[in-house]
Amino acid sequence: MVNRLLVGAHYGLKDWIIQRATAILMAVYTVLFLVVVVIVGPDSFDAWRGVFAHGFMKFATFLFFLSVFYHAWIGVRDIWMDYIKPDGLRLLLMIATVAVLVGYAGWAVQILWRM
Repeated sequence: MVNRLLVGAHYGLKDWIIQRATAILMAVYTVLFLVVVVIVGPDSFDAWRGVFAHGFMKFATFLFFLSVFYHAWIGVRDIWMDYIKPDGLRLLLMIATVAVLVGYAGWAVQILWRM
């Protein structure tokens, strides 16, 4: 008989579904972005600025970035959990990963809403 140590974590099917959902959101945004680029054909900074001037495009782009960051968090967290055995080092790497991803999210907000 095998004794499994259950730690009460919520990893597994839920995170697998979230990664698939974020991948679908990123794919839909990519298609939307390509359609907008083909239709508008921005060839200058002002044209690019015009593409992102609409609230919908800003929101869609921000949703895309959040999806990328959450998708990355799940993947990197799983790598740290699988391959980094010392608990202290794993915790440090997880905290550093979260800090970088939150910083990137703040940077994305600053870029999108500064336009």
